[in-house]
Amino acid sequence: MQHVDVKIHGNVATILMDRASVRNSLHPTLIEDLQTAFSDVHQEKRVRAVVLSGSGDHFCAGTDLRVFGEIVALPEEESFAQWHAAWGHLTELFESMLRFPKPIVAAVDGAAIGAGLGLALACDIIVPSTRASFGANAVRRGLVGGATAALLAFRAGGATAARMTLTGEAIDADEAWRLGLALSPVLPDQIWVTAKEVAEKCSHGPREAVQATKRLLNESIGETLMTQLAAGAADSATACTTESAIEGIQSFLEQRTPKWP
Repeated sequence: MQHVDVKIHGNVATILMDRASVRNSLHPTLIEDLQTAFSDVHQEKRVRAVVLSGSGDHFCAGTDLRVFGEIVALPEEESFAQWHAAWGHLTELFESMLRFPKPIVAAVDGAAIGAGLGLALACDIIVPSTRASFGANAVRRGLVGGATAALLAFRAGGATAARMTLTGEAIDADEAWRLGLALSPVLPDQIWVTAKEVAEKCSHGPREAVQATKRLLNESIGETLMTQLAAGAADSATACTTESAIEGIQSFLEQRTPKWP
């Protein structure tokens, strides 16, 4: 795997995203590496729970918009299929994490933005550092973060999802704790230790009970979540074909203020 490092400590596996230079933004190769890492950990019988984290100063800054810039440059008949493929692959990762039979704890240090927030929300529990921030800012780039919106509504309710996705404003770790999105913030140098302790607590019960409980939460109580994720991916792909989305992507790449049509 090119962008992911996996280590096992006792009965807890740590999956570390390793694209620190671009704040662990979600490139197709990183998404594929994460799928491979979770598949490998699934097969490892001694692993009872997983900690997901990012290298450097941030958890994940969202989708790599340089990839989106490459799609924008394609002919229209090719770009439409590529948009659906890009959002589909991201959503497949979220779905596989929700269905993953072992608890996943996100250790969020720094920013978890856009699809990066979706990645954290696809985990079962979030442990934030005191400098963590959470944002769903797709609208500010003329985009639609459909999967992240669905996960936000599932984890925190429609009111919080509306406020965060429509304003694009980020919340800090204390606010995430108050809203029930995350546990109490810890110091940055304690985040991995704390996340590992939480993961170990999730492994105290028998495998069958833990697995059935996670399935109950994500697939029974959240029975419409998978449908909402699929619909969100389709809406996100369609939105990428608009003039506003193209301007939002290009302005980001050119490091300028968007000029909305």
